[in-house]
Amino acid sequence: MIKNKIKTLLALKRIITGLKKRQKKIVFTNGCFDIIHLGHVTYLEKAKKSGDILIVGLNSDRSVKQIKGDLRPLVPQDERAALLAALESVDYVVIFNEDNPYNLISQVNPDVLVKGGDWGSNRIIGADFVKSRGGKVKRIKYLEGYSVTKLIKKLQRCMQASTL
Repeated sequence: MIKNKIKTLLALKRIITGLKKRQKKIVFTNGCFDIIHLGHVTYLEKAKKSGDILIVGLNSDRSVKQIKGDLRPLVPQDERAALLAALESVDYVVIFNEDNPYNLISQVNPDVLVKGGDWGSNRIIGADFVKSRGGKVKRIKYLEGYSVTKLIKKLQRCMQASTL
């Protein structure tokens, strides 16, 4: 069930303790996931292959506004969380309010931290923490042609064309 995959940080930490006792490899990634598209789905499937359990840190609505501006997110956090949780590759979703996931990463303490190839190695937040604990940082190749920004621009062009 979708709602069973969406957790508070406190609940997730309890689950992680049990998973680590069972030697499960925890993979973590994060993002806004404002309009989920094929690029996101492909990325999450590849991230899942890096371990046993995939946890997705989801930027809250407040956090997305801080990063992307007042017009974002387009999709509210509860809906974004449910869409992510509906994906087979995603085991757990946790929403965070900060503008970056460093605190969340330090609480989750993943074995593998995954980001898209559009993130330079020196820009991956939490990489230092994960590596200091013996974990790995993995970049997944960016799937060209898919982005929320491109979708928004395409919608804007369609709206402008329909008003002519």
